[in-house]
Amino acid sequence: MKKNIVVIAGGNSSEYGVSIQSGNHIFSEIDGERYNKYLMILKGWEWNVEVDGKDYPVDKNDFSFCRNGEKIVFDYAYITIHGIPGENGMLQGYLDMMGIPYSTCSLLGEAITFDKYTCTNYLQGFGIETTNPLMLVRGKTYDLDSVLETAGLPCFVKPNAEGSSFGVSKVKTKADLQQALDTAFEKCREVLVETFIDGTEFTCGLYKAGDKKVIFPVAEVVPKKEFFDYDAKYNASWSDEIIPGRFSEEITEKIQNMASEVYDILRCEGIVRIDGFVQGDKVIMLEVNTTPGMTANSFIPKMVKVMGIALRDVLTDIIENKLR
Repeated sequence: MKKNIVVIAGGNSSEYGVSIQSGNHIFSEIDGERYNKYLMILKGWEWNVEVDGKDYPVDKNDFSFCRNGEKIVFDYAYITIHGIPGENGMLQGYLDMMGIPYSTCSLLGEAITFDKYTCTNYLQGFGIETTNPLMLVRGKTYDLDSVLETAGLPCFVKPNAEGSSFGVSKVKTKADLQQALDTAFEKCREVLVETFIDGTEFTCGLYKAGDKKVIFPVAEVVPKKEFFDYDAKYNASWSDEIIPGRFSEEITEKIQNMASEVYDILRCEGIVRIDGFVQGDKVIMLEVNTTPGMTANSFIPKMVKVMGIALRDVLTDIIENKLR
């Protein structure tokens, strides 16, 4: 009997629109011959399954829905929500209580990686080279001169718990710092100030399923704007994405080894994408994306294509790993 697989998209953050695109792409790629597949759109308390243009409300008591008098209970959830509640552990906690396997890290792994400050500090304890962000909290007093003395110029200001580069600013002068902080505080009560890293940006995707480890080709990111912001991530004309990147074999191996180590330290599951910078012979980790973008213009589908494997097979690997 076919298992019922639901792709969950939407969410309650600024990344709602991107998540819908990711969800539609994942839904189209999941093997419909092997599974009964459904698409669920989640926004706040409204959870609806879309079938043939009609919405069916989800019964949160047992994670099911009714259609034409038939009750359909899901066997597996593929989470494509970027941000809250799919990338901070909330949805995972609910699914754990329902006894439903899912595609991402556990509640703990999601909570750690969603909080950039906690994640970088945690990984430093395992010897991973990361940025050293300074954290400011909305409503607390801080001195701009002291902030700049620590971070230097230029620097980046970003929300501590937000994705797709929403609310991120590159600050070049002291006069621009307060506005950058105000912009970031609109998105999150905790804001990070990071020293500018003069290096080459990379991103590396991977997944592990049972004894199988697949590390995708490392991508080199060359933004045509000041930095790799939201527009550059989802509009191909705003950045050059070179896959595989123009890194030496030694540096490529360093990046992939670091990504694999971070995956294991955080006890990640499913597809994860790890971003960072190469500076000389150093590999510096920037952040971990546990539900990376899966739109047609996103890195992971492009990496899979370059690798010469089918995204459908990758998704089957991930689903079957939990259904076995």
